[in-house]
Order: sequence, then C-alpha cells, then structure tokens
Amino acid sequence: MNISFIDWAIIAAFFVISMLIGVLTSRKAGSSAKEFFLSGRNMPWWLLGVSMVATTFSADTPNLVTDIVRKNGVSGNWVWWAFLLTGMLTVFVYAKLWRRSEVTTDLEFYELRYGGKPAAFLRAFRALYLGVFFNVVIMATVSLAAIKIGGVMLGLSPIETLLIASVVTVIYSSLGGLKGVLLTDFFQFFIAMAGAIGAAIYILDLPEIGSLDNLLTHENVVGKLDFLPDFNDWNMVIPLLIMPLAIQWWATWYPGAEPGGGGYIAQRMLSAKDEKNAIGATLFFNIAHYGMRPWPWIIIALASLIVFPNISDMQAAFPHIPVDKLGDDLAYSAMLTFLPTGLIGIVLASLIAAVMSTLSTHLNWGSSYVVNDFYLRFLKPQATDKELVLVGRLSTVLLMVLAAFLALALSNALEAFNILLQIGAGTGAIFILRWFWWRINAYTEISAMAISFVVAIFFESINPKMQWISIPENQEYLKLLYGVGITTFGWILVTLLTRPEKDVILLSFYQKVRPAAFGWKNLLDRYPKEKQEQGQLPMEIGLMLVGSVMVYATLFAVGFWIYGNVVSASIATIIAVIGGLIIFKSWNKMR
Repeated sequence: MNISFIDWAIIAAFFVISMLIGVLTSRKAGSSAKEFFLSGRNMPWWLLGVSMVATTFSADTPNLVTDIVRKNGVSGNWVWWAFLLTGMLTVFVYAKLWRRSEVTTDLEFYELRYGGKPAAFLRAFRALYLGVFFNVVIMATVSLAAIKIGGVMLGLSPIETLLIASVVTVIYSSLGGLKGVLLTDFFQFFIAMAGAIGAAIYILDLPEIGSLDNLLTHENVVGKLDFLPDFNDWNMVIPLLIMPLAIQWWATWYPGAEPGGGGYIAQRMLSAKDEKNAIGATLFFNIAHYGMRPWPWIIIALASLIVFPNISDMQAAFPHIPVDKLGDDLAYSAMLTFLPTGLIGIVLASLIAAVMSTLSTHLNWGSSYVVNDFYLRFLKPQATDKELVLVGRLSTVLLMVLAAFLALALSNALEAFNILLQIGAGTGAIFILRWFWWRINAYTEISAMAISFVVAIFFESINPKMQWISIPENQEYLKLLYGVGITTFGWILVTLLTRPEKDVILLSFYQKVRPAAFGWKNLLDRYPKEKQEQGQLPMEIGLMLVGSVMVYATLFAVGFWIYGNVVSASIATIIAVIGGLIIFKSWNKMR
C-alpha cells in the first residue's frame, strides 16, 4: 500500500494537534486531583456526549461490526444494539443520581452506599481489578488492533506502532487530565467520522461495486440486509434478538454499557456541571452511538462481501498476513487499502484517533481508580493535591507500559478475555437495584462477583473438557442463561441471609442521592420525620422506553433511506421525530 507525502502530513498534523491540546490544558489539569480527573465538575453536555461516543469508537469496533455483518447480516448487530436499553435507563433514571452523589469515581460509591470493612474491600479490590488488571487487558486488545492496522496499512512493526501511538497518547493524557482527554476526543471524533463516511462513499464507487444500488442488489448482499433475523430459524433468533433484548441488557456488566451507569460513562456524568448536563450528555451519546454511527461500517462490511466473498480471497490478496490472523474481521482493513491519496491519510488518522481516544479514556479512568480509590483511600489519606496529580500521571504511564507489553505477547487470549466478560453475567441487576432497594448490602456485591467468576471459569475452561453440562455448538447463549440464573439466585440468597447496612449509612445515602422512596419504605417507616421522596420513576421509565423507540427508529430510518425504501424510511423518521418531541416537552418536568 502506497502512502504519499500528503497522507503522512495529515497523520503528522493529527499527532501534533492531539499533543498540543494536552500541553495547553496541562497547567489547569495539574492544579488539583478533582481538576485532573473530573475537570472541576464543570463540563457541558455536548463535550461530554461527544467524548463518550469517541471513546467507544475503538479501532477494533469497525472490525467487530464487519465480522458480525459478514457472518450474520445486519441483524446480527442486535447483540450490541440491545445495550441501548441499558443506555436509556442510565439517561433518564441514573444520570442525575450519579451527579447528586458527588463522588469522584463510581468506586467511591461503595463507601457511600455501604459501610465497614466489606465496603472498603469492595472499593480496594475493584480499584485494582478494574483499574489495573481488567483495564490493561482492554487496552491491550485495542493496542493489538493498532498493531494489525500499523502492520497491514503502514508496514510498521508491532513495537514501532506501539511506540508512536502510546507515547503521544500518554503525553496528552498524563499532562491534560480529563479535560485534555475530552478536548482531544472532540477533535478525534470528527476525524473518525469523516474517515468512516469518506471511506464508505469512495468504496461504493469501486469498479467491483459501481454504486449503492448495485451493492444492495448483489447476490452476496441481498440476504444480509434485513434488520431482524429470520424468524423461521430460531437458532439465529434466540441468540441474536431474544437473548440480547430479554436478558443481556440488564443482567450483564459490559464496559461502556454498565446497567445503571459506571466506569468512564459515570466519570463523565460526574464531571458534568449539573444534573441536566449529565442527562443531556448520556442522551446524545446513545443517539449518536446506536442511531447513526454504525452505518458507514455496515456499508463497508456489505461491500466486502462482493470484493472478498470468502476468507480465502483475502488470503490471496494479502499473502503476507499469517493464517491465524485471517478472519472476517480483517475485511474492513482490507477494503481500506483501495482508498486514494489524501483520503487514505484521513482514514488512517481516523483509525489512529479511534485507538488513541479509547486508550486515553481508559488511562485516565484507570489512574483515577488507582489514585482516588487505592492510593488516597488506603495508602496515604493525607496526600496533597500536587502529590495525587503526580501519582495519577505516573500511573497513566505505567498502565500504558503494561498494556503495551501484554499486546506484544498477545496472540490468542480469546478464552481469557471471554472469561473476563462473562464474569459480569448476573451482576447487572444489582447495579440497577442498589439505588432503590435498601436491603442490598456489600455482601450482595461480593457474593455476586465471586459466584459469577466461578461460573465463568466453569463454563469457559472446565465444562468444555469435562462435559458435565451439555451445551450444543449453536446454543452458546445457554452459558449466559446459566450464569445469570445461578449468580442472581446466589446473590439474592446471600442478601436475605445477611444483615442489612446500618441505618445511619442508609439514611445518609438516601438523604444525599434522593432516590424514589418505594424501595426504602421499610427503612423510612422507622423514621417518620424523614421526608419520603416520591420521585418520578414512572415518568422516567416511560421516557426510557420513548427514548429507546426514538433511537431505534433513527437507526432504522437511516438504514431505510440508504436502502431506498422511502415509505418505511418516512414512517421511521416520523416515529423518531415524535419521540424526540415527547422527550423535549418532558425535559423541563424532570427534576
């Protein structure tokens, strides 16, 4: 692949601007830990919302969507589209609760909601597990995607790729703190979108494809266009549609789509200037993330079915790619090799932006756990702001170094990563209910973590060898069902067998966060003078459903307009507009 001087100039300019943002925001970011990790809690909704979208624009996401579309068609994307329900629940129910809590990280929540040594253990354990171990694995997989892009498109060695991407990312992340991350995310988002849209438009004009109409009528593509799976094939309907919509969205913990909010999504809600900006940020994120952004990737994935119908076609075109790296996910990068001078520079910059945006967010998020939830809480409670910022910057560098080493060693860590993701199965309901049910305690969360970990290890490592529980190859979703059922039963049993938190802790949490009182009635009845918040939960749940319909209608409307189905596109557009008007009219009623 020939990279011209213009392309290199575009890429170089991108790196310079990203670093410049970090340098310009470094002085204010270094003034205090709150400024470094939360930007002084003064961020507007639009900047936070764009940052959320940019962060989830990981370099491996287009590859994942391409893999899904080539294997299961457009409808296969329901495995992640279903997480919109989680997102909308966060928008209308939990965003304002997080902002009211005024914690610095979502892990600080544990000692606000629970008490004693169990709460301290939860905070310390999850600070190291999520902030270091889990975080490093995520960054390593993103870095691995960067290595593949650098190797296929730029001819760089893995070490060269990591040195360039990680050094620039660490500089602006460690200097600029969250504000530097937010501003570079804003810049990188538009680069990433321009690259994806530009690539999709150009690829449609390739001689092998000719036009959008030719793409949509090609025999390799026609069977992949449906938004819903074939209901005559329940082996596809259950895992692709029913499981995600009925179980997955509320029962599993997944980075960026945590039930009730959490992780870097919570970090951005906590940095909002007020509750309305926290709600607005998460609403914008869900509209852009689910409703609009997937389509350029989907178009390129469909086009790849014409240019590279089979994996063997990619192997013939790219003989230098190792056999174990060949797969449907490689088709996205393969299609980008057809792009012309200038556009290839923008697209490469967009892919680099995707890598750096994800890495920078995980670096700042992970270091916030290390500093606030481990160092300050357990090692040196009297640490000064200057010292905390220094520890934050050093931990940022260390996390990147660990991720880079793991990425270089990573060849096939799929089993280990699947275990990490399945560990969250069955814990999601706790993250939803702990705000509204006084009876949940620290042992609830500890038991759920332990049980889900054991169940995940069993189904990923032990059961495939021992075959104690038969799981047919086309019914892998049964593992999730078992995990959710066993874990949920376990934590409910532990909750009922252990003592609730002390009244003083529960009352303090209730008074600060002010959730709806229905799940706290047993506690509040013992304190008649305590005001019982009626809340707006029925309206909030209603808006969650309206918001979900609005975004799904937007997703379908964009798709139908692309397909040229004017009637369906018009109906979906009208539904989306009506949903938007309902939310707009209800905005000032929310409190």
